[in-house]
Amino acid sequence: MQVILLERVAKLGQMGDVVDVKPGYARNFLLPQGKALTASDANIASFEAQKAQLEARNLETKKEAEALGERLAGQQFVVIRSASDAGALYGSVTPRDAADAATAGGFSVDKKQVALAQPIKELGLHIVHVVLHPEVDVTIELNVARSEEEAELQASGKSIQELAAEAEAEAEFEIAELFDDIGAAASDDDDIIEDAPAEEEATEEK
Repeated sequence: MQVILLERVAKLGQMGDVVDVKPGYARNFLLPQGKALTASDANIASFEAQKAQLEARNLETKKEAEALGERLAGQQFVVIRSASDAGALYGSVTPRDAADAATAGGFSVDKKQVALAQPIKELGLHIVHVVLHPEVDVTIELNVARSEEEAELQASGKSIQELAAEAEAEAEFEIAELFDDIGAAASDDDDIIEDAPAEEEATEEK
């Protein structure tokens, strides 16, 4: 099926290009989202008549996207989720979650602009692409953690595995200290028992 593109479409072509696409891709994506028109003589003529206007509008939206992209690129957003000790999420982080996190952070991002190959299913730092315009693509970082404190540790460069190892080591240290305290207390008791007969002998001699 041939369509004429009304804007740049990645891996397909530039505005004004007439390209061959699968009918399903055209009907389900390009046509309903206003990215293309069927390449009929009437539509091609209509595009040519509106080309200057479309190019001007595209330039304006591109400038707006670039301005937003300069502020958004490289930003990190925290997403709090429940997860197992191994770091597997009970659920997943979706494009909507990423868009909501960015919006909560003061940036206007729509879920349709978030390009996730697949939902995020593990704790940690994840790089996510945001397509603000057909010609403006930036990356953000999602810090997926079980708490704000854990997110801060992850942001400092510690992985969930390192955090788990540290927690395990701390627990082992606390247990070792507990046994040391118990051992010390038992030793004190032995000293008291050993000292008792000596005190009794001293009393009898008097």
